[in-house]
Amino acid sequence: MASLILVNGVHLAKQQTGLLGIVCLKANYSTDAPRKLKTTNLASLKRGTGGRSSFNGIVATVFGSTGFLGRYVCNKLGKTGSQVIIPYRADHYEALRLKLVGDLGQVLFHPYDLRDEESIYKAVKHSNVVINLVGRDWETKNFTFKDVHVDGARRLARIARQAGVEKFVHVSSLNATPHPQPFFTKEGSKFLQSKYYGEQAVREEFPDAIVFRPSDIYGQEDRFLRYYAHIWRRQFRAMPLWHKGEKTVKQPVYCSDLAQGIVNAIKDQDSQGQTYQAVGPRRYKLSALVDWFHQVMRKDEKWWGYFRYDLRFDPTFRAKVLLTEMLSPSFPIGDLHTERVEREYVSDEVQKGVPTLEDLGVNLTFMEDQASVRGDAVPWELRPYRAAQYYDAELDEFEKPTPPQYIQ
Repeated sequence: MASLILVNGVHLAKQQTGLLGIVCLKANYSTDAPRKLKTTNLASLKRGTGGRSSFNGIVATVFGSTGFLGRYVCNKLGKTGSQVIIPYRADHYEALRLKLVGDLGQVLFHPYDLRDEESIYKAVKHSNVVINLVGRDWETKNFTFKDVHVDGARRLARIARQAGVEKFVHVSSLNATPHPQPFFTKEGSKFLQSKYYGEQAVREEFPDAIVFRPSDIYGQEDRFLRYYAHIWRRQFRAMPLWHKGEKTVKQPVYCSDLAQGIVNAIKDQDSQGQTYQAVGPRRYKLSALVDWFHQVMRKDEKWWGYFRYDLRFDPTFRAKVLLTEMLSPSFPIGDLHTERVEREYVSDEVQKGVPTLEDLGVNLTFMEDQASVRGDAVPWELRPYRAAQYYDAELDEFEKPTPPQYIQ
C-alpha cells in the first residue's frame, strides 16, 4: 500500500465547537513520479526556517541598487533570506552601506559598467533573478536617455536571457509614450519617450520580463517631496506651476509599496510577462499636494505668505531653469532642469485592465497616514525645509496641516 505524505497542506482548522481538525489541501504519494529539481546544486536549494538568516532559493542581481529605490528593494530581498548581488560603478563606498541588508555572506558586490558586457555577464551568471533599476532623470555628456533607458536595458535583458536567468524585472515609468505631449519644451518629455522604447527593447530580448510602471515615488531622500520643498524651485515665496497646478493630476506611490510589489512579483509564478502599474491609492491635483507640502513646512498662505501662480506667464522662471543647467549640468541644483519641469505637468493616467500593485497583494500606503499616524516620509523629509525650524513651538501652537483633498 502506498504511504500518504502530507506536503504544504496541513492546516489546523478550529471549529466553533473548540475542536481541532486537520485539513489536507495537497497530498503526495510515494508511488507518484518524483518531482523535477531545477538544479542539483546543493548551494541553490532552500534551507532554514525562513527569514534573514535562511536562504529562500532566490539569488537576485540588482542593477541600480545604489539609487533611491534600489536600497528598498535590496532590504526587502535580504530580510526574507535572498542572496543579493550588487553591481556598482564608480566609488564603492556608495554600495558599501548595502552590506547590512542581508545576513553575513548573503550580500555580494561586483564592479560593472553598463557598456561592458563581460562585467554584466559575471554579475548575472549565478543568479536566477535580475532586477533593472538603472535610470537617469537628466542627460549628461556621458549618458543620454537612449544610452541608459533603451540600449542599457536591452543589453541587460539580452545577457540575462543568455545566462539562463529565470525572471527579469524591469522598472519603466507611468505615462511612457512614443509621442509625449509638450508643455514646457517643444518636443515633450524625452524621458518618457525613452522609457517607452526601453520597454519595447526589453520585451524583444526577454519576452517573459516583468515590467513595472511607477508614478512619482515618494519616500526618504526622494526627488518628489524634496523637489517642491527646495528653495530653488520657488520664486521667492511664490510657487510657479503650469495652470497653477489645477490641470495636473498625480497619483504618487510610496517607495516601500513599490519595493514590496517587486518582491511579490518575483515569488508569484503567474507574473511572468506581466506589466504592472505602480500607483498610489488616491489621485490628487498637483495644486492640492503642493499646498499641503507647504502647510507641513509651516510655509502656508497665512503664516508665511506662500501663493501659487501660472508658470506660463513667467519667462524669468524659464531663464532660471536654463541657467541652472548651464551652471551645474552634471547635478542640477535642487533637481531643477527642463526635463523635470516638463515631466511634472504630465497627468498620471492609469489604464483599465492593466494590473496594479494591489493585484500583487500589496496594501497601499496613504500619504495622509504618513503625516498623521506613522510620522514617516512626508513630515520627515519636509522637516529640514520647515520655516523657523529652530523655533521651540508650544504644544498646539501651530495648526495641524489639513490633508489634501483627493479626487473621488
